[in-house]
Amino acid sequence: MTGYTTNNAGIPVESDEHSLTVGPDGPILLQDHYLIEKMAQFNRERVPERVVHAKGGGAYGVFEVTNDVSQYTKADLFQPGRRTGMLARFSTVAGEQGSPDTWRDPRGFALKFYTEHGNYDMVGNNTPVFFVRDPSKFQDFIRSQKRRPDNGLRDHDMQWDFWTLSPESAHQVTWLMGDRGIPRSWRHMNGYSSHTYMWVNGGGERFWVKYHFKTDQGIDFLPQEEADRLAGEDGDFHRRDLFDAIERGEAPTWTMYVQVMPFDDAPDYRFNPFDLTKVWPHGDYPLIEVGRMTLNRNPEDFFVHIEQAAFEPSNLVPGIGPSPDKMLLGRLFSYPDTHRYRIGPNYVQLPPNRPQAPVRSYAKDGPMRYEPPNTARPYAPNSYGGPEADTARFGEPDGWATAGEMVREAYALRSEDDDWGQPGTMVRQVLDDAARDRLVGNVTGHLLDGVSRPVLDRALQYWRNIDKNVGDRIATAVNGG
Repeated sequence: MTGYTTNNAGIPVESDEHSLTVGPDGPILLQDHYLIEKMAQFNRERVPERVVHAKGGGAYGVFEVTNDVSQYTKADLFQPGRRTGMLARFSTVAGEQGSPDTWRDPRGFALKFYTEHGNYDMVGNNTPVFFVRDPSKFQDFIRSQKRRPDNGLRDHDMQWDFWTLSPESAHQVTWLMGDRGIPRSWRHMNGYSSHTYMWVNGGGERFWVKYHFKTDQGIDFLPQEEADRLAGEDGDFHRRDLFDAIERGEAPTWTMYVQVMPFDDAPDYRFNPFDLTKVWPHGDYPLIEVGRMTLNRNPEDFFVHIEQAAFEPSNLVPGIGPSPDKMLLGRLFSYPDTHRYRIGPNYVQLPPNRPQAPVRSYAKDGPMRYEPPNTARPYAPNSYGGPEADTARFGEPDGWATAGEMVREAYALRSEDDDWGQPGTMVRQVLDDAARDRLVGNVTGHLLDGVSRPVLDRALQYWRNIDKNVGDRIATAVNGG
């Protein structure tokens, strides 16, 4: 950009380098409004970083439907032939803004689709499960993964203390300690909704679905030693990789699939299908292709488009709804709430969050608002014109309420609702010998890094509960043979 320098109000400034003083060596004058503006702006440059998923990066792109799934959902973005603009953000979970992005950690996989019926957000991870199933434990889990209050250091003892006291974490910990705990790049990892959602088709039929985004670049991972080396050499390795790949014209792509469960299967399924610590076996509900996601445009300004990006699972467009997943229901509140704190109540008017569909909201005022409400009066109903809800077009069936006790039934004990079965199956049937060896090595190294004896004993039993052979091998390695 060329032209003369101005202040924030567009007024030409007299110098880029020198403050206004009394004589060449005199005191600075308070009337140097440009200097005051520069200092005051600098002091306010940072917004609070995200409490979770602080370190990340992302890009814009497009989602193209490649298969007809209209029998399952009327959602605009999933109709045949549809192309929808989108934004993706990838991140680590526990690290701060300046932390290395090659630490062993789950990766956030957040997507925003700019549909003709408003923004649809899918806030997922690179794993199909999570550590806890109840939102009351989420804050405690995150604090156990972050820094100790006494010395400001991260602490493996604190992590294993929480995990071993929370057996529902076993499935996700098995993923975390395996190869996928450190993807080679964001381009080489899958993404999952993890949560179960409800799809509604044009006839009002309801289905339960899980989303899978399979990388077309192929799954790949970093061995622990290489990840540790990169953490010291380039703390922004993953952020740089995505940016550079798009810059050189190698736009990464992911193919999206869904698993579809008939609505009436849920109450009698052999385990709780809304439990975030469980996967649905593909033999029961196979993957159905939906479309392809391509990331082909880097943001023009990282702070504006990535730091200010706000993803929230409460952004659900017609044809898509929540499920009785308790973690999902908790996140419907917590995500918009953290955005209002971090970047203000009018965050949806910021560039990455601004819908590309018309906004006819009765919301008004608040800090930094610049779009007036498109209403004659700021309340509804009113006698002076303005938007009215189109219940005939967009009214949904009563969610899962017609099942009467669906929420209670979802959390009734089922025959396969234990916490150890699925991670044990993963260790024995999904991992090969080499992957099992790496798992044992990763867990052993993690446990030997500051984990206290009482917690260590629980951790060894934890792994024996998952798989006795693997647990015994870890115990032998930890105890020095």
